[in-house]
Amino acid sequence: MRPVPAIATAGATLVAAFSSPGLAGAAHVASATAETTPCRFLRLPRATTAGGLASWGHIRSLTRKGSRFELRFDPALWLEGTTAQRAAVEDKVIAPGEAVPNDYYVRDESHRVLTYRVPASARVTVLTNDSRGLCPTTITVSELAGIVKGGNPRHRRLFDRHNGLGYWISVVSDTVRSLDQQYQP
Repeated sequence: MRPVPAIATAGATLVAAFSSPGLAGAAHVASATAETTPCRFLRLPRATTAGGLASWGHIRSLTRKGSRFELRFDPALWLEGTTAQRAAVEDKVIAPGEAVPNDYYVRDESHRVLTYRVPASARVTVLTNDSRGLCPTTITVSELAGIVKGGNPRHRRLFDRHNGLGYWISVVSDTVRSLDQQYQP
């Protein structure tokens, strides 16, 4: 397995994610203080509950519908390693023998949007810049809805001010349990 640098999450907890080709990701949790831990954010663990689905893509809209929200989501494939390499060659994005940049490739063939329910209590992380660097920051679904609409309700130092980065969503049935913004170099 090839280790991925640790990421800090709200509550000053470090999550170290490990990845290798063919492995969706596993997580190990250890405590640390926020004051002494530099934030380095490359990838979030893609663990989901039993019967759930983890999917990557772009948020097209997030609107309040009564006590919950409705997410319009454009799913895509986040590919890494050999899978990314071969898919990029097949899509004629790179030539055979060329390396895929940053060891990942996004294949988004259809741009067809799916609709999901999102409870107001769903966990959300976005990338912000603070004194430690680029960090995942936990926010509310309501705040994310404002960000998706082009605002910045809490005046955070958002890394992605134009809402171009994708998100990992964890879904059970038709309901999103978490949304985590993915760093892309």
